[in-house]
Amino acid sequence: MTAADAFGPAGELSPAGPGGLGAGGLGAGGTGAGGTGAGGTGAGGTGAGGLRGERLLDLRPAPGAATRARMFAAQTRLELILTLRRGESVLLTLIIPVGLLAFFTAVDVLPPDSGRSVDFLVPGVLALAIMSTAFTGQAIATGFERSYGVLKRLGATPLPRSVLLAGKTAAVLAVEVLQLLLLVAVGFALGWDPGGGAAAVPFVLLLVVLGTAAFSGLGLLMAGTLRAEATLAAANGVYLLLLLIGGVVFPLSKLPGWLRVLAEGLPTAALSDGLRHALADGDGPGVRPLLVLAAWAVASLGLAARTFRWE
Repeated sequence: MTAADAFGPAGELSPAGPGGLGAGGLGAGGTGAGGTGAGGTGAGGTGAGGLRGERLLDLRPAPGAATRARMFAAQTRLELILTLRRGESVLLTLIIPVGLLAFFTAVDVLPPDSGRSVDFLVPGVLALAIMSTAFTGQAIATGFERSYGVLKRLGATPLPRSVLLAGKTAAVLAVEVLQLLLLVAVGFALGWDPGGGAAAVPFVLLLVVLGTAAFSGLGLLMAGTLRAEATLAAANGVYLLLLLIGGVVFPLSKLPGWLRVLAEGLPTAALSDGLRHALADGDGPGVRPLLVLAAWAVASLGLAARTFRWE
């Protein structure tokens, strides 16, 4: 067969040819019998062999939100990494509580009827450490995340507001484990001798969880409604106020009557007093500290979830 037979008189394709380009040559169905084989390429796509390979390498996107559990785990991990990378957070959550414990134990400014200073100070500084991480550090960091537009971009994702808040609270709990281990070790080195022993551990864990929820809710409520600069000033001011009247380094009994009544309703005083009772005898913190912390936790987290703004 000649080229003229294959292409016709005007160079057009011939309808068929035994060995050249037939009806399937460049037609709609792919390559013809005399050209490339059954697995070749045609205008309709790949041949039989190519189709099998395409099904194995299907790279088409399948968009959709992850489950809440996966979003929660990813957000918690991110928050924990960012917290440990910030030098000011490490200073606030680890170095300052250890410094206060060592300083006030050495100076011993407590009244004589308060017992050994280290036995009074360790539970109070534990409460201060929880407040530092869950309230002050989280409020400041979240406030500036709003200011920089980080939360605005998160708001455009499928991440729910409740999962964001839960992830931040879970990361706080992880940091607090490091704080408790460090402060307990320093307390033992300074001569601390808790009388409660192992029986106090369940009560301590319950108080830590309730205190974390209460302070975390307060921090997120402040960060989600105020400007970053206002959050920075307010969080540090509240931190200093609660340090002085929250029963951390001074007994509440030494405060004036009206101020003592006010301080007893604060989460810092409830947490520090509850930890002292639990660690001293192992019989439990009592009902009042648990009720105060639970009320603060429910109120603050509920308000934060309802009023938190992404920008």
